[in-house]
Amino acid sequence: MDGVENSRRVGFTGRDMAQVAVFAALIAALGLPGAITVGFSGVPITLQTLGVLLAGAVLGARKGTAAVVVFIALTIIGLPLLSGGRTGLTALAGPSAGYLIGWIPAALVIGVLTERILPRYPVALGLLINAFGGLVVIYLLGTAGLLLRTDLGVREAITANGAFIPGDLAKVVVATVVAKGVHRAYPGVAGA
Repeated sequence: MDGVENSRRVGFTGRDMAQVAVFAALIAALGLPGAITVGFSGVPITLQTLGVLLAGAVLGARKGTAAVVVFIALTIIGLPLLSGGRTGLTALAGPSAGYLIGWIPAALVIGVLTERILPRYPVALGLLINAFGGLVVIYLLGTAGLLLRTDLGVREAITANGAFIPGDLAKVVVATVVAKGVHRAYPGVAGA
């Protein structure tokens, strides 16, 4: 490899940065409808997780994770981009801290696994990948956050995730269908 090609892998092109910005904005826009707090955990149900799934499934590991990191960084510096007009500092101080932090490895895991099934993007594998990253990874870190930020026991913290499963499964399906269409129309959008 020559130096120019190798440097491209390390940095982001203008197109990469635009895609990262668009997906960070998408995650923010998905917070506009607000949030619904259900159950006893104090963690809201939002559409923003759909944006996280889409970032990994469409952009791949590097750009998808960068989009989520940019979004979270903007909320931590005080922009009220989380659903309900919350900032990252507010969320990190509350019961949803683990879920918010879980968005980063979720986008990474979804992106890495998605890149392995491209260019075909079989829907069944896409569903499994998005479910693993969107449910298992986020719920694992979310449960840890609940244990650290609330008085819930392990059983209650795990049970609290039950309220999110139906909506998150719908998000997995939407993200998979959208990713399939994007990868069919724009092969090569994911990855370096």
